[in-house]
Amino acid sequence: MASETAGGTTLEVLRRLESGPRGLTEARAASRLAACGENTLPDRRTPPWHRRCIRALRDPFTAVLLCLGLVSAAVASWGTAVVILALVAVSCALRAGGEHRADRSLTALRELVAGTATVLRRPGPDEPPEPREVPVAELVPGDVLRLGPGDLVPADVRLLRARGLTVHQGALTGESAPVAKRAGDEDDPDERRLCFQGSTVAAGGATAVVVATGAATRFAAAHRTPAAPREGGAFDRSVHGISWVLIRFMLLTPPLVLMANATLRDRGLETLPFAVAVAVGLTPEMLPVIVTTCLARGTARLARAHAVIVKRLPALHDLGAVDVLCVDKTGTLTQDRPVVARALDAAGRDDPEVLRWAAVGAWWTLQLAELPAPDALDEALLEAGGPVGEEYDGVDAVPFDPERRWAAAVVRGDLGRHTVVVTGAAEAVLERCATAPGERDRLLALAARQADAGLRVLAVATADRPAGDRGARTADPRGLDFQGLVTFRDALAPTAAEALRELAGRGVTVKVLTGDHPATAARACRDLGLDPGDVRTAAHLPDGPGGATVVARCTPQDKARLVTALRAAGHTVGFLGDGVNDVAALRAADVGIAPRSAVGVARESADVVLADKDLTAIGHAVTAGRHASGNIASYLRVTLSSNLGNVVAMLAAGLLLPFLPMLPAQVLAQNLCFDAAQLAFAHDRPGAAALRGPAVLRPRSFLRFAVGFGMLNALADLATFAVLALALHGPDAAVDDEAVFHSAWFTENLLTQAVVMLLLRTGRGGGPGRVPGPVGLAAAGLAAVGVLLPPSPLGSALGMTALPAVYCLLPAVVLGLYALALAAVRARHRPVSRR
Repeated sequence: MASETAGGTTLEVLRRLESGPRGLTEARAASRLAACGENTLPDRRTPPWHRRCIRALRDPFTAVLLCLGLVSAAVASWGTAVVILALVAVSCALRAGGEHRADRSLTALRELVAGTATVLRRPGPDEPPEPREVPVAELVPGDVLRLGPGDLVPADVRLLRARGLTVHQGALTGESAPVAKRAGDEDDPDERRLCFQGSTVAAGGATAVVVATGAATRFAAAHRTPAAPREGGAFDRSVHGISWVLIRFMLLTPPLVLMANATLRDRGLETLPFAVAVAVGLTPEMLPVIVTTCLARGTARLARAHAVIVKRLPALHDLGAVDVLCVDKTGTLTQDRPVVARALDAAGRDDPEVLRWAAVGAWWTLQLAELPAPDALDEALLEAGGPVGEEYDGVDAVPFDPERRWAAAVVRGDLGRHTVVVTGAAEAVLERCATAPGERDRLLALAARQADAGLRVLAVATADRPAGDRGARTADPRGLDFQGLVTFRDALAPTAAEALRELAGRGVTVKVLTGDHPATAARACRDLGLDPGDVRTAAHLPDGPGGATVVARCTPQDKARLVTALRAAGHTVGFLGDGVNDVAALRAADVGIAPRSAVGVARESADVVLADKDLTAIGHAVTAGRHASGNIASYLRVTLSSNLGNVVAMLAAGLLLPFLPMLPAQVLAQNLCFDAAQLAFAHDRPGAAALRGPAVLRPRSFLRFAVGFGMLNALADLATFAVLALALHGPDAAVDDEAVFHSAWFTENLLTQAVVMLLLRTGRGGGPGRVPGPVGLAAAGLAAVGVLLPPSPLGSALGMTALPAVYCLLPAVVLGLYALALAAVRARHRPVSRR
């Protein structure tokens, strides 16, 4: 590791690396490259196709289908077995294909950490060093680098010389403000002598020696951190819950059918195919296909319209279920730059003259300083101050230094006078001002109040001196006149305020987990219209954030701990992060979200990759997730209630009739027709009610819904059975005409299921609503099959026959009454997919 290799004095480090201030020779660098390998991070290997398909078999519903298919094959029900196993194969192929496309899209979005670096290399041992650009991958320990403003640090380095060096290392530590670095041999508990791979030079320059590359860097150590064993996301938990209930019913149904028929009707093994068919009818066979199709279509639309890549298909549903979104402040709610908030005089009143003098000092410091690299505050002053400074002639300048904490510029005034302009930290500037007793404490208190309000503070002082006075050119000006303070706030992200309102309107609570000062984070939230409430620090929240909106002073471990606590409290949590410090939280969340510009390890730990770090894109992704979840929920409501009602009716009829209420082949044909029609749900458009709140597939709610509406369906089936018996002038006539009974019940079942498809879906406006195109056409097709199949040649092959007119009229009356009852009950029932 870099901290171990870079310990000791500068001379000891260079000796340990067998290098020197003049860098390595070309021959030595080439031999080390061969020995140490390239300065690259290990790439994530994507699993091959066969492993993706095997992994898809671990899906509970797919496993249930596979078991049913094997059972059907074991009892020689080959038609059922072929259909079910074909569904398993299609589901696995769709899921594997969706993950493959997501990985391929993510690979296309990868960006290199840096292209080249400036190093000192010597052609031979006795020749002088020559600065040259080399690919970052060819850097080796012992190389001497030159770093300047805007450079990305390509490896872990120890500073040899530094001048006004500050770096952004938020990707590693979460700090939004630049961190001052310095060279030297004194004790360095804060590692100020080291710069790490992934950091960016904000200002200043340095010469440094590479101490670690490739897998030995701190950046790579985070990349190697094993993924925390994340419990299943919201989708996985819901699917497991529903699956295990269905598995219990599936295992219980065949023995009950066999025992009841053997006891009451003296029918035993001959009812085994019927029992298996009933178990198949209870299971939503098309769920893997519906789920995969809905999620794949949603991810494709997101990628095409908003450049949002969903790497793991179930993560799209989890996005729709998110009710808490955790974000950092910098780069998400705010831009990574300050803007001027106010300019105050010594009395705390607004004074544009203070801003003018600060802008003059910034302009001439940049023009005359040896390293003309504007920092963020300089740029903000020049932007707010406008075209100032050019009306003067610059004489001298002293650039800002992190140790000194002030900068100075000298400009030529009128009649042989010079003006010294000093800007910097309030304490450093006031030390150089001539102030009355007690005045300095009052001005420091004024600066402290501004800082407590979440603003950055820059003090401004001037002095008018004769041109020949040495004090006008000094590097340590004294006796200054205090002019005032310029305060800065973080520039707000352009779309953040609107995105926060939209997320709140969709029932998503945003929590800000930041490493910044509490006042700074609170100020940004207030500026965006987000009530920060009681801002807490992570150290004071050992059991989770609770109701706190803003949690400041968060370490990477704190972020992961808070996310885990939110999940334990029953929330579905999304986390947006882009640095190495966010990796643990990304893996702890139900949905990890990272922008394309994030460091590689964060992108690979995330489930969703955004084109930009923009909350608006997350809003689009949440909507797409709820869209897909709404369609899945509609399918589950329809298929579970309809299947349960049919199974109950078949079991009851099987005990009341001396013959099977429907032949196994007819049960299979009915299931196939119903399943094919329900594919339309993958292309449906749920209404606005399905998009207003988090969409969660809650097993208990679905089961309550299925039992309630399933019993209503079963009553309609049993009423149809009674009507059929009366239409044939009594039970004895009914039992004498099995083919007519089977045909009538087959038709009635498909018509009932068509009505259920229309009335139990999530309609537009939150109610049954208008009939949508795909579902309406599918329901009409299902009804047509129910009417036309029995008298067709295929119907004859399945043991059915044409129905007399009386069998069309009386069941139609029952069907109409059932539709009215279903609509009335549905209007009073709240959707089960809401929290």
